[in-house]
Amino acid sequence: MIGLGLRLTLNGGKEAAVRLAVTAAAVALGVGMLLITLAGINALNAQNARAAWLNTSPAGGRLASRLPPRSRGSVPRAGPAAPDSLWWLASTDQFGNLTIDRVDVAATGPRSPVPPGIGKLPGPGQFYASPALSRLLRTTTAAELGDRFPERRAGLIGPSALPTPDALIIVIGYHASQLSRVPGAGQVTSIATAPGSGNGLHTVGYSSTELEFILAVGALALLFPVLIFIGTATRLAAARREQRFAAMRLVGATPRQVSVVSAVEACIAALAGVAAGFGLFFGVHPALLAAPSFTGEPFAPGDLSLGLADILLVAIGVPAAAAAAARVALRRVQVSPLGVTRRVTPPAPRAYRVIPLLAGLGELGYFVSVGHPKSSGGQIEAYFLGFLLIMAGLVIAGPWLTMAGSRVMARRTSRPAVLIAGRRLSDNPRGAFRSISGLILALFITSVSIGITTTIVADHGAPVGGVVASDTLADGFVIGQTGSGQPLTSVASVPAAVLAGLRSIRGVQGVTVIHTDPRAATSPKENEGDLPGLVSCAQLSRTRALGRCAAGAGIASITPNLSGADTSRSQATAVWPAAAISAQRLQRLPVETIVVSTNGSTAAIEQARTALELAFPYLGPPAAILSAPDSYAELQHLTDVVILVSLVVAGCSLAVSAAAGLADRKRPFSLLRLAGAPLGVLQRVVALENAVPLLVIAVVSAGTGLLAAGLFLRSELGESLRSPGAGYYLIVLAGLVASLGVIAATLPLLKRITGPEVARNE
Repeated sequence: MIGLGLRLTLNGGKEAAVRLAVTAAAVALGVGMLLITLAGINALNAQNARAAWLNTSPAGGRLASRLPPRSRGSVPRAGPAAPDSLWWLASTDQFGNLTIDRVDVAATGPRSPVPPGIGKLPGPGQFYASPALSRLLRTTTAAELGDRFPERRAGLIGPSALPTPDALIIVIGYHASQLSRVPGAGQVTSIATAPGSGNGLHTVGYSSTELEFILAVGALALLFPVLIFIGTATRLAAARREQRFAAMRLVGATPRQVSVVSAVEACIAALAGVAAGFGLFFGVHPALLAAPSFTGEPFAPGDLSLGLADILLVAIGVPAAAAAAARVALRRVQVSPLGVTRRVTPPAPRAYRVIPLLAGLGELGYFVSVGHPKSSGGQIEAYFLGFLLIMAGLVIAGPWLTMAGSRVMARRTSRPAVLIAGRRLSDNPRGAFRSISGLILALFITSVSIGITTTIVADHGAPVGGVVASDTLADGFVIGQTGSGQPLTSVASVPAAVLAGLRSIRGVQGVTVIHTDPRAATSPKENEGDLPGLVSCAQLSRTRALGRCAAGAGIASITPNLSGADTSRSQATAVWPAAAISAQRLQRLPVETIVVSTNGSTAAIEQARTALELAFPYLGPPAAILSAPDSYAELQHLTDVVILVSLVVAGCSLAVSAAAGLADRKRPFSLLRLAGAPLGVLQRVVALENAVPLLVIAVVSAGTGLLAAGLFLRSELGESLRSPGAGYYLIVLAGLVASLGVIAATLPLLKRITGPEVARNE
């Protein structure tokens, strides 16, 4: 029977060859996507493993000063000597939109731990730098970047300590007596080796929780439509194949023999698809290495790879799943060889099919009322389950919605094409919905992605202040609050030499010093970037991004937004009220923030940043006011990729389904033509059978997607859904028009496959 199955599959004529090619192409696309997802997870794990040492911190390692003392009279055990402690301070710096990971170290003895990637600890005044940072230092003037670090480079940081090839990392050496006096520095006796351990400030690597979230998003948003496509392709010419297998049963074939033939056919297509999928993966592998990853940086050459378990899982699991699916698809033939020819109208779908959809929306609504889970893992599990229920619910409820719409259409028309289409949809709503299920899921994914991305970018992305805000640096010095609620700062005043140095930088347009306001107390819930302060109106007049003083004011009360928490308003138009305080007293108040306005040139911004860091070390890198983080651009890019892939896959699924539907119904349409039905009527029937479910359920899918996005934003971020822009509606409209075009492209086939000879030969 295996030989017969091979012969029927490979020598079954043009129709069998087309079915084999289409099924193999669908499997290849699914396998390629699965391999890319698995390789991406492996690459992110490799990045995290190499970045683990950057998460070392005194809170995460063993404190040398807290080692338990040895009890008197105890006999020391032989063993390796205890390591010497290492003074450690991890922080971040910034150059433009680039983040620099900085680690300051100071050895206390010869056995102090050494970070990976370097042969020995740097001495005082020395540093190790990553290759990317070394190139940046060579191509940038010292006043913009190099002056922030020592002059002597001890060497390069090796690849084993670099999460990505373009990582900007520097390790600087100090005397223990120097670093021990720096706030935030502490002693450790071991370097972190596990991703996410410690409390370091590394911002490039991903934690295990974030990896789970990426896997969940990839599985739902990319693999779900691909699986729909594979299922659609494997049903190509399903009616003809069932009739052929039923004929084999009638001439004496046993159910086991029929199953073997079907499994051989499915495995051949699956094996060809698996081979093509591996070829697709290795074909796009170079482009994936060069493209930015989820972290915004390219992968290292060996990161994006597959393990033996991944290869075996795909190479064995996909053909096995195809064989199992083929066996399940033949359940009607297995019951009786006449089960295919004695067709009856299947039972109509029931309303209970909408329960999973409502359950998914109800779960998201539940978290809106009670709040999201506290742990990151709990949040991922909760939202993954919710969105999975909604997507599965759309597929399960689709036939019932199709049936409801078709019955309304059939009852409210007297036109023959509409009546026939409505009756056919009502008789087989499952088959009608199956052809558009991929597109409906793609539309849901598009609505959710754009809804969430639009809101996040609108609330946290580019500021209303625009270029003025992005060209202005703010260096905040608030490190806490006093018992009375006033801001606590470690900067008592700004030396005149520092102010003169900043103003002398070419491109700096103004320097504004914001002092703490002794009359105002801040609420603990208030954001650190929105602290009340006092400012000289003469200085403020040169810093447009912060607004202006009221007419006639010499000193003003100001509450600037320096944290990016609220981008719905522009500070450039704010008018600050006068404050009843003298200029002499203002100068004696502690400094809360220094704001430097520039002309936007890189040289001016980075020289000002360097000057501030040298004047006020270890108080955080100055940042642009309300600058949009790169993560929002990466989020937008990821959203575009998800939308594009899901729509393309859904379009392929629709084309295959439409063509398969025509091939399976050649005989009924041929009989209708012989009975006198015009070809135009039959074409309108086919168009309505595909277009009506598409348009009806598309509205439900888009509305469900926006509702799910709104519930997620409200429960997770406490934000309301922003109305999608015109781009969203253009994407939806273009997708629907393209889908209708695919349907229209299959109509000319109706004339060629519904001739009298088809009805006679069948």
